[in-house]
Amino acid sequence: MSTLIYIIGVVLAIIAVLDILKKPISLVGKIISCVLVLAFSWLGLLVYYLYAKDHLTDWFK
Repeated sequence: MSTLIYIIGVVLAIIAVLDILKKPISLVGKIISCVLVLAFSWLGLLVYYLYAKDHLTDWFK
C-alpha cells in the first residue's frame, strides 16, 4: 500500500512540474515553484493544486 501512495505522489509531482513549466512566467519563478513543490512533497502538491496553480502567473510576472 505504501508503494502505491509513493507512486501516486511521484506521478502528481511530475504532472505539477510539467504544468509549472508550461506557464508563461519567468525562469526564476519556474525554478522556485518547481523546487518548492518537489521539496515539500505532499504539502507542496496540496498547496500547488488547491491555491497556487491559479496564482502563479500573478506572482511571477
